[in-house]
Amino acid sequence: MRITGGFLKGRKIQCPRGELRPAMDRMRESVFAILQPELTGASFLDLFCGSGIIGIEAYSRGASKVVFVEKDPKKRSTLLQNIALLEGKAILHIMPVERFLKFGKEGPFHQVFLDPPFPYRFRHDLLKLLDSSSMLNPGSLVLIHHPKEDPLPEQVGRLHLEQRREYGRSIVSFYRS
Repeated sequence: MRITGGFLKGRKIQCPRGELRPAMDRMRESVFAILQPELTGASFLDLFCGSGIIGIEAYSRGASKVVFVEKDPKKRSTLLQNIALLEGKAILHIMPVERFLKFGKEGPFHQVFLDPPFPYRFRHDLLKLLDSSSMLNPGSLVLIHHPKEDPLPEQVGRLHLEQRREYGRSIVSFYRS
């Protein structure tokens, strides 16, 4: 996979072994075109980070700090290799996202990207947990990547839907706190 924009554009990153559904280049370019006006100097949280490509894109395009959360310990070494591109401005947690949202101390964040596996059934509960956590400020932007056949509500606690973008059978829903 290659980084699609910013000062690291064109750099390759490694794909860890195991279950992974890499974010399509087209989707990443579109999402980051929307995020760009709010990205410079922002803190960014990449949940279910997989290879780390989303958080790395955020840093390449101007985020000042990125926190990555992935539960699969087999992905640790590849993730550490990939996030070395962030010049010490990254933190990696190998733990379930739900646990991080309950006990993590790095927040709050300007932007949060959630990319749970498509079979994950608890997206609505996950948004509720994020809303009740200390990870968000008023005005934080939350993006969640999900299958078209698993629609999400317009409102989850303080989070209200601003827009949805379709990419094949995928949707990215944008919520604002």
